[in-house]
Amino acid sequence: MITNNELGWNFDNSYTRLPNEFFTKTNPIPVSDPKLVILNDSLAQLLGLDVTELMNHGVEIFAGNRIPDGAEPLAQSYAGHQFGHFTMLGDGRAVLLGEQITPDKARFDIQLKGAGRTPYSRGGDGRAAIGPMLREYIISEAMHSLRIPTTRSLAVVTTGEPIYRETELPGAILTRIASSHIRVGTFQFITGLGKIAELKTFADYTIDRHYPNLRDADHPYLALLREVIKRQASLIAKWQLVGFIHGVMNTDNMTISGETIDYGPCAFMDTYDPETVFSSIDTGGRYAYKNQPYIGGWNLARFAESLLPLLNENEEKALQLAQDEMTKYIGIYREYWHDGMREKLGLFDQEEADQDLIEELLELMKRNQLDFTNTFVALTFDTLENIKGCRTDDFKKWYDKWKERQNRQTRSTEEIHELMRASNPAIIPRNHRVEEALDAATEGDYSVMERLLEVLKNPFEHTPEQEAYANPPEPTNTPYQTFCGT
Repeated sequence: MITNNELGWNFDNSYTRLPNEFFTKTNPIPVSDPKLVILNDSLAQLLGLDVTELMNHGVEIFAGNRIPDGAEPLAQSYAGHQFGHFTMLGDGRAVLLGEQITPDKARFDIQLKGAGRTPYSRGGDGRAAIGPMLREYIISEAMHSLRIPTTRSLAVVTTGEPIYRETELPGAILTRIASSHIRVGTFQFITGLGKIAELKTFADYTIDRHYPNLRDADHPYLALLREVIKRQASLIAKWQLVGFIHGVMNTDNMTISGETIDYGPCAFMDTYDPETVFSSIDTGGRYAYKNQPYIGGWNLARFAESLLPLLNENEEKALQLAQDEMTKYIGIYREYWHDGMREKLGLFDQEEADQDLIEELLELMKRNQLDFTNTFVALTFDTLENIKGCRTDDFKKWYDKWKERQNRQTRSTEEIHELMRASNPAIIPRNHRVEEALDAATEGDYSVMERLLEVLKNPFEHTPEQEAYANPPEPTNTPYQTFCGT
């Protein structure tokens, strides 16, 4: 039997030392014939794990058939507003093995997603299909390469067992890595219990784990709200800057750490259109691209509500403190977004008219149905002649205005180009390429996915090998739709 130390597992289980209401200890349900589909070598090394031994002996752990030494598996309890409706929830198909302490003393949750029923499954089977698990692997790793805070994916295994949705599908389990799985919905759950002492305990735990610099603040819980607002504003700005659409921004899918979590009906925008919605269940466009910043604020308001008992004993004063912080959110978001857009346009400094310049470009992109990613790449390399919609007189007028704006800077042409090159990815995980990889994987061919993952590793390199993956899909009358990975 391979030992724990040989694999490199080094578990601590701080979550189990919290009050029992916050979780239920439960083991993953074993599967019949697990096989390793993919292992994230570089992430395994970062975690302090032995890649060779994991390749040879890790599949039983990734499948939930064997609990590694030191792990204390549990399912977390939480709540959430799902499309605006409040529900008591919990890990219905995920089991947290424990917290891996890396060689440099960082702490990461190790979670098995699709590991079978838990006390929070609410009638579900607790399983997952291979397509959604590989989608999360591909998109989360692409997001990491795009320098966007995210949970990550360590491995995917097939279970050897079918699951049944509309059709019979191969079952799979994803090993997800996160700074933590503490969500806005976790705080909502605790507040819903009406236990102020437990809420304080959990807020202190969150501060210790994610914001230790706030321990000695004059008002640590108000400071916690302030920092979470900043991180979420920054995160959503980064989403908008690459055309990422999360698809299901429920409060249980919003982390306190500021990492992107839950890659269900997510997708990337090709043609620029602020109204873009991909999720099949978002019929009202609640989580459309243009709405993501405002839904982020709505979710943060729910977080602020959950903290009210800790902000002040006087309910009216607590509410005023929370409102004062929340009024700052949209301004913080806009500052992050405008800074990012300036970088995409090669602007090192600020001018009052920059906002108009940015908005004018986006309006031209929408009117001319331009590809979001490729337009910024064309601006970076001055190859607009290759994009049909950029040949209009209006676009040429904007281009001249933009060049004049660049020339008012004291930076060299080379410096401007390098800023744009580092701010505008050559490639994103195009939806048709992701679907192509998932279709092949469902049939047992993982080579398409492996090639896609390789080319997505360095999106800012702008290499010739990336060009084929930079092309948008062929025009179609059938709108692209995504589905929750249930």
